[in-house]
Amino acid sequence: MQTEKVIDHIVNWLKDYATKAGVNGFVIGISGGIDSAVTSTLCAKTGLDLLCIEMPIHQAESHVTRAQEHIAQLKERFSNVKDSRIDLTPVFEEFKTEVPLDGKQTTVDMALANTRARLRMTTLYYHAGLLGLLVAGTGNKVEDFGVGFYTKYGDGGVDLSPIADLMKSEVYDIGNFLNVPESIMNAAPSDGLFGDARSDEDQIGATYPELEWAMRMKDAGKTVNDFEGREKEAFQIFMRYNRSNTHKMIPIPICEIPKNLK
Repeated sequence: MQTEKVIDHIVNWLKDYATKAGVNGFVIGISGGIDSAVTSTLCAKTGLDLLCIEMPIHQAESHVTRAQEHIAQLKERFSNVKDSRIDLTPVFEEFKTEVPLDGKQTTVDMALANTRARLRMTTLYYHAGLLGLLVAGTGNKVEDFGVGFYTKYGDGGVDLSPIADLMKSEVYDIGNFLNVPESIMNAAPSDGLFGDARSDEDQIGATYPELEWAMRMKDAGKTVNDFEGREKEAFQIFMRYNRSNTHKMIPIPICEIPKNLK
């Protein structure tokens, strides 16, 4: 990958899109992870307004520390960057008092995890409307179009996706070029939706290099019968997520009414 040229391309694309949309810049949620760090730096490089928002909900301390380190570095490097910290923990806890929490614990936990992401999305769009900004998404290609590892109408609810055509490994390459803090570069990827430091690999059961490989194999027309051992297991994991999350990756189904009925 021609890293510097890819960076210039994304920055120019962001600036052109925002200018044509008649907005002032971008707002982005900062999690302490590589994707939001790279995306926010690319947005900052446009010279347009950038609001970085930290939105902790019972967040692991390591995530908070990395997010704050990145924001501080970004503000030092770019004069167009502002930040805000909005603790959504009280909002989340109040929400829990108004909904039923009975049922299978794993199902309740997942529903609440997705609720965290949707509360953050709502917060980002509030500020976007208030300040004339676009919500910049942080999903990469593996997450958005491979395993669908994001929350529908949560972190998947955005105005534009600057890094969604980049594999996770390519995001790291760009992060290295952009001097993203080492603490973020070295941290295990995590969605931060469960209030602890569990990684994406802990949840998915496969590493991002394995998922990238499986995505390429699927695109090449391979099937599970083409592999053995760990390769077979990783491919099965990828395909299971790909199938179950297809609804996130396609347009919303529309019930088209036959003309003779209208």
